[in-house]
Amino acid sequence: MASVFAGALQSTRLLSFASLPSPKFTSHSLSNWCLKSRPRTIATNFSFKSRNSALSGSRFLVRAIAEEFSPDVGQVLGDVRIFTAAGEPVLFKDLWDQTEGVAVVALLRHFGCPCCWELASALKEAKATFDSAGVKLIAVGIGTPNKAQILAQRLPFPMDCLYADPDCKAYNLFGLYYGIGRTFFNPASVKVLSRFGALQKAVKNYTIEATPDDKRGVLQQGGMFVFKGKDLLYAWRDEGTGDHAPLDDIFSICCRVPA
Repeated sequence: MASVFAGALQSTRLLSFASLPSPKFTSHSLSNWCLKSRPRTIATNFSFKSRNSALSGSRFLVRAIAEEFSPDVGQVLGDVRIFTAAGEPVLFKDLWDQTEGVAVVALLRHFGCPCCWELASALKEAKATFDSAGVKLIAVGIGTPNKAQILAQRLPFPMDCLYADPDCKAYNLFGLYYGIGRTFFNPASVKVLSRFGALQKAVKNYTIEATPDDKRGVLQQGGMFVFKGKDLLYAWRDEGTGDHAPLDDIFSICCRVPA
């Protein structure tokens, strides 16, 4: 296991961080338009009903509340083009019913991140629960479709739920964190140690070959978002590597049958 992280870290150290070019991933033309003030942690209430009445309101502690974003953020995201793992271009708005459909959009880090293999493994196990509640699971990673295919084949992970965002367009839209400090030195990353067993299992067939060719992508953090139609219901920005949204929160929003 140690060799996995050593290899991943070594590949990143091949970069000269002192001369790292300004990444295209930090263009905030969209994120500045969509974002308002950004409190670190805040609780809020969500209340809504689905067509099958499988969803109900509750109180959740979230890293970035939905009210931070413009009401049009779902509309803007809908026009963002990404790629299927098979390499076909697709718009977010074509991935779920934009009127009443519920979708979990998981923005992983890059396809060569061991912690993202662990998150992808957890999402794969949760897919049956999402499916039974009529929730569309959409997992997006940084890199080209051929890198997505490596994760899909070796983890494995269902390719029909996996998408590639090589230019980090969705990540920019949500203003997700980026940088050396966030990637390697943020205290929030320590929580991954509590999931060491799951991490070790997830990276059994790991290969560093899934890392993006454009190494600037390894400094991007991820997040988790829940939509009902175009409405953003839940938002979580990873503070650091491995700081994933609690799936219990996601289940509570998407998959709880009301009493």
